[in-house]
Amino acid sequence: MSTPLNNKKVINAWAMYDWANSVFSLTIATAIFPPYFEAMSKKAAIASGSAVDGPYYIEVFGHKLLNTAMYSYALSIGFLLVTILSPLLSGIADAKGNKKSFLKLFCYMGALASTLLFFFTSTTLILGLVLFIIALVGFGGSIVYYNAFLPEIATEDQFDRVSAKGFSMGYIGSVLLLIINLVMIMFPELLFPVSDKVETLMAATPGLSLEVATADAKGYYEGLASRLSFVSVGLWWAGWAQIPFKHLPNGKAISNALANPLAKGFEELKKVWFEIKNNNSHNHIKRYLWGFFFVSMGLQTVMYVATIFGSQELHLQTAQLIGTVLIIQLIAILGAWLFSRLSGRIGNIYTLIIMIIIWIVICWIAYFTQTANEFYCLAVIVGFVMGGIQSMFRSTYAKIIPDDTPNHASYFSFYDVCEKLAIVIGTFSYGLLLQTTGDMRASIVALAVYFVIGLFFIARIKNFKTLHP
Repeated sequence: MSTPLNNKKVINAWAMYDWANSVFSLTIATAIFPPYFEAMSKKAAIASGSAVDGPYYIEVFGHKLLNTAMYSYALSIGFLLVTILSPLLSGIADAKGNKKSFLKLFCYMGALASTLLFFFTSTTLILGLVLFIIALVGFGGSIVYYNAFLPEIATEDQFDRVSAKGFSMGYIGSVLLLIINLVMIMFPELLFPVSDKVETLMAATPGLSLEVATADAKGYYEGLASRLSFVSVGLWWAGWAQIPFKHLPNGKAISNALANPLAKGFEELKKVWFEIKNNNSHNHIKRYLWGFFFVSMGLQTVMYVATIFGSQELHLQTAQLIGTVLIIQLIAILGAWLFSRLSGRIGNIYTLIIMIIIWIVICWIAYFTQTANEFYCLAVIVGFVMGGIQSMFRSTYAKIIPDDTPNHASYFSFYDVCEKLAIVIGTFSYGLLLQTTGDMRASIVALAVYFVIGLFFIARIKNFKTLHP
């Protein structure tokens, strides 16, 4: 018996997966892992003979890479793997009606890799990057199947509201865990015997001052708290995911057998591509996807490198960076709700245009940001449009895919492949520009070009269904 659409219990359960997995995006990929990686890679570079005052280079397979560029390259590799795997698996999910099984697979993969990041230190730099990449694959892969459930649990007139609910739940859940992690990092003495560590350091190093010993002890336990935060993400992600796993529908199989399971996903992706390409009535979908592709190049890259920018360019401490991320997340809840309401008045396309223009301005403001207070003000603007634009892009796509298609997972896989490929290109180009010039500010401003191109395509979408008032 199929689950009726707009079932409140099912929708709430679906939104709980955002609550579960958004902690990875916030705590690891955005707030704590980037500055922690910078600190560990800097320490590893100095230990290997790199300049004490920077720039810091790490040798990987015979090539010297700038430590901050390495993070961008790791993002590129992780999302490239997701881009390749998604088509392999999404067609199978549609054919067998087992989207939930794949959702579980990627969820547990990401949660386990996040937990194992506890073992990431300056002496296990490559292990840390590999685990981070695996966690990215788990996060990105699960989103494919999570998004594909939207047309199967809600009617079109509810897409904006349900999509915004998911993002809002994600922001709330991730903020709660991040606050706990922030307390651990800022006040390690609440969990660890800092005074004992200070006494040990002073006893082992004659002449060491109490002030230096205390700073070293807190630094040590701050790193340990960061590693424990990675464990908390894995446990939170896998634990809360049990709610959607219990209540989401299992799905209905489209076919009983697959002649070539590995090729099926690419065949479905190819089918979606030709449906969009060869049907003139789908021109709005083509323009939308091109716009989404270019906007995602800039949007996702800015979101993933923001804390490294604050750490390296403005010399903000980890606690300050986490506080900034918290500001962004809290305001994003309001932004997702506000822009959802705005779309009901002026339409999805005009709402997207407004948000893209704001993102272009953000890139230019970042170039001139010099102080912590200016960075905090910029964070307020980022938070205001971050949740809104992600939610609006997802719900708008759910509106414009053909009504009569049963292959929701394949269409959403195409959507997610566009996004992940955009992240690959965006983060790689950012890392390459940073590696070449060493100028992080210029690299971020260059991302504004992607937003401008995306705006061009989105602005060309004319009246279609409820995309315009």
